[in-house]
Amino acid sequence: MAEDRSDPRRSTEDAQAPAEHDVYLDADRQDFVEDLAVMMNHAAGLPLTDGRVLGYLMMTQADHTSSAQLAQGLQASSGAISMATRRLVESGFVKRHVIPGDRRHYFRTETDVWGSWLATERRYLDRQRDVIARGLATTDPDDPADAPVRERLENGRDYMTWLQGHHRAMLEEWEAFKAERRSGSRKKRSPTAHEEED
Repeated sequence: MAEDRSDPRRSTEDAQAPAEHDVYLDADRQDFVEDLAVMMNHAAGLPLTDGRVLGYLMMTQADHTSSAQLAQGLQASSGAISMATRRLVESGFVKRHVIPGDRRHYFRTETDVWGSWLATERRYLDRQRDVIARGLATTDPDDPADAPVRERLENGRDYMTWLQGHHRAMLEEWEAFKAERRSGSRKKRSPTAHEEED
């Protein structure tokens, strides 16, 4: 169950339902929400509504936000919000937040949104590897005609396994990077030659 980190200065009712001014983002924050949605749509194929929900949850000062508040703040339908939050939870960008005794659906982002996504992405690598392995099991290793099919599938299966190792290394390096940043010991990185050309 997610921890309820509501401001103790608010009443229980206020903690469960943020005030009206908490629902609507100011113009600059709303611009960020739209920019993020468009960028992630172009770069990763993420539906615009998903990107808007993610951006909203990153920018809101509320500890958690209900589906209804997302629909209100983003001027989107409840169905669109429901589909977007389900996809974002599955991909690791967004977490469900539970308030005891409240049946409404609440959502929040982790403080490390992309680190959480990277950790969750490993599950997709497992699934892709398993699906490819099942396809490989349908081929005949003694049939020369299946040789190119098997090579494609073996490369796919082994690529997912190889990539998982990189995910583990990246997560470890990212946690070390954050620790150095928090301690103030991380030195400013010099730009690469490619970045200087840009």
